Amino acid sequence: MSKVIKPIAIYLPQFHPIPENDQWWGKGFTEWTNVAKAKPIFEGHYQPHLPADLGFYDLRLEEARLAQEALAKSNGIYGFCYYHYWFNGKRVLEEPLNRKLQNAKEDFPFMMCWANENWTRIWNGGDTDILLEQEYSEQDDYNHIQVLLGYFKDSRYIKVNGKPVFVIYRPKLFPDIKKTILLWREVVKKAGFPDLYIGFAETNEYFKGVNEDGFDFSFDFQPNFAKRPATLNDSVLKRYFYQFLKIVGIPIKDKFNLIYDYEEYANLQMLTEFKKQSYPSITPMWDNSARRKINYFILHNSTPQKYKVWLQHIIDNYKWESMPEPFLFINAWNEWAEGNHLEPCQKWGNSYLTVTRESLEKNTNSRRNE
Repeated sequence: MSKVIKPIAIYLPQFHPIPENDQWWGKGFTEWTNVAKAKPIFEGHYQPHLPADLGFYDLRLEEARLAQEALAKSNGIYGFCYYHYWFNGKRVLEEPLNRKLQNAKEDFPFMMCWANENWTRIWNGGDTDILLEQEYSEQDDYNHIQVLLGYFKDSRYIKVNGKPVFVIYRPKLFPDIKKTILLWREVVKKAGFPDLYIGFAETNEYFKGVNEDGFDFSFDFQPNFAKRPATLNDSVLKRYFYQFLKIVGIPIKDKFNLIYDYEEYANLQMLTEFKKQSYPSITPMWDNSARRKINYFILHNSTPQKYKVWLQHIIDNYKWESMPEPFLFINAWNEWAEGNHLEPCQKWGNSYLTVTRESLEKNTNSRRNE
């Protein structure tokens, strides 16, 4: 192995109030609103996920962002991948990253992933109630890439051979993603870059090869809902689950098939071959029941050691030399309402970060001894 792995932690900026969320969900709403009100829905269910070291931060504050960067650096994380929200020129949740750009002290590398889907009331079951709609056009593609250039030109923006890295979350939603990519490449080159290094989140809805639509890479977005083990069917868990549905007033339907064992899920992922031109990905844990009262997905019984086994498998078996940079995508740094975070929590402390750092250090030391 000749390359030092560069973990990229996916980063959610929705930890500060914005006018739109005030209007849709109530004054002062942030991601913490859902996190704080979460409750366990069966015996042994880990909820709520409450922050430890960093507390209930506000990402408008320089101190909060600097603390995040220091914690990530000290535990071997190479950079953050910020979710980016663009709706035909309208921006939301852009303030934390924009403030970072104005602050030289925040020197942590970053890239961006466009979360290019409609904003709906899917959190409370209203997935057809559109709050902000995505509409695609050639003019919007041009306007969008002009704005992105301002980020790409920042010295902290992650590049591969001089090419800014940019990720599309849901390429299937574009009417002609290949045409969009061609336009973007042309604009980026005219701006002085050698090209764009563009990828997509590989999920169960988009199966095309990397080159077919003009992408340079993909990454295996985890959890990958297409690869699931058998569901949990423990009678005690089911009894508590139905009690919860009754308490919150949801009609009892057999939605128990949305709860899986983390270790069984991870074992299934480890049996799957890595795809060409696709970066590996891992999730330390997952439980979006804090956001969704129906149609949620829970990986039950995650522990730092089980996560470490999966992580070590990726480190030992992925062909890092096959890609121009050894990126490892970790989902996520701070998706607290999806029970999906490397940031320290009150149950596990900083254990997930510790095992991440230990595994990466072991890999680095092995590389030096080769």
